Amino acid sequence: MDDNSLRGLIEEELDLDPRINASGIGVTVENGIVTLSGHVDTYAERVAAEQCISGIRSVRGIAQEIEVRYPNHKKIADDEIAARVLKIIAWDTTIPDGAIKVRVHNGGVTLTGEVRWGFERAAAEQAVEKLGGVTTITNLVIVRSETNQKNVRERIEQALLKDANLEADHIQVAVNDGEVSLTGTVRAWYDRSIAEKAAWGVPGVVKVSNQLVIG
Repeated sequence: MDDNSLRGLIEEELDLDPRINASGIGVTVENGIVTLSGHVDTYAERVAAEQCISGIRSVRGIAQEIEVRYPNHKKIADDEIAARVLKIIAWDTTIPDGAIKVRVHNGGVTLTGEVRWGFERAAAEQAVEKLGGVTTITNLVIVRSETNQKNVRERIEQALLKDANLEADHIQVAVNDGEVSLTGTVRAWYDRSIAEKAAWGVPGVVKVSNQLVIG
């Protein structure tokens, strides 16, 4: 699909997604690399816009440049956002009590701390995404876990094989001290995200370097 056709398809998908007000979103495409620009009213819309187009096969990459601009009457003070973040994380049973620390500046949320599992790190970010007042999220939570590195690689490879959407034989996995490197090719940007999520779900993974390209 050429860039102009892909741009038209993306704009149509954004318009049809009920989670998004696409009127403030701009789309440019160059060699299959999509840049989303403009502004939306909430961080949840920003996330939804990327999710909406990530499954389109011709999308080779996404540059996310959408800004979150809350109307003045809907802006929330940083201390109130921090309190809400801590509360929603405390209610999430998948996140260890007291493991996550929060900083908020001008609506931008920074998460720090240490957990033992990659899914706990991801859960902390996902818990914050839909909160009002949030403009950005920076996830600096560290995963610390000790396990056999060979087992980590084998379990990642098994996880990739279980997903019917992935061509696992085109993905190479390397592990060094819990840091995982994914190389090779996948069919769509969405598949790239699925592969990374599968790697983070294995105990012992402390970092994932996703170098997969769209083939």
